[in-house]
Amino acid sequence: MDILSNLKYAAGSRKKRKRVARGEGSGHGGTATRGMNGQLSRSGAKKKIWFEGGQMPLQRRVPKFGFTNIFKKEYQIVNLNSLQKLSEKNKLDEIILNAEELKKLGLINNVKKPVKILGNGEFKVKVQLEVSAFSNSAKDKIEAAGGSIKKI
Repeated sequence: MDILSNLKYAAGSRKKRKRVARGEGSGHGGTATRGMNGQLSRSGAKKKIWFEGGQMPLQRRVPKFGFTNIFKKEYQIVNLNSLQKLSEKNKLDEIILNAEELKKLGLINNVKKPVKILGNGEFKVKVQLEVSAFSNSAKDKIEAAGGSIKKI
């Protein structure tokens, strides 16, 4: 028969933890495991997570160089050899390719970023390209294949 004085928590439901500042009899009274003196023994004491105790902090002792140009244009690169491979798979003859079409074909990830065509590889497909930028070699190869390229 369960009597209120015999009730116990279920096994594993309670964690053993250090109960500090609960009197001398607990073994953790007095200074409550904070030690005797110093910043961290006081109430309200905090240290920033990157604080190194007065040592020169890491972010100040690591050398710094260069800068980041916030006006740099990052292009999504498409090489002509990848266009040629896709045209052999999907028959891209006489088609207009713009950013939306290149995304559908899986050549670029983001329609909003500018696209640049580079002239790496052979190209034999007659296509019309509408892109943000292109190299001279890419333009020559596309026009030699009977296609056209337009900067938008």
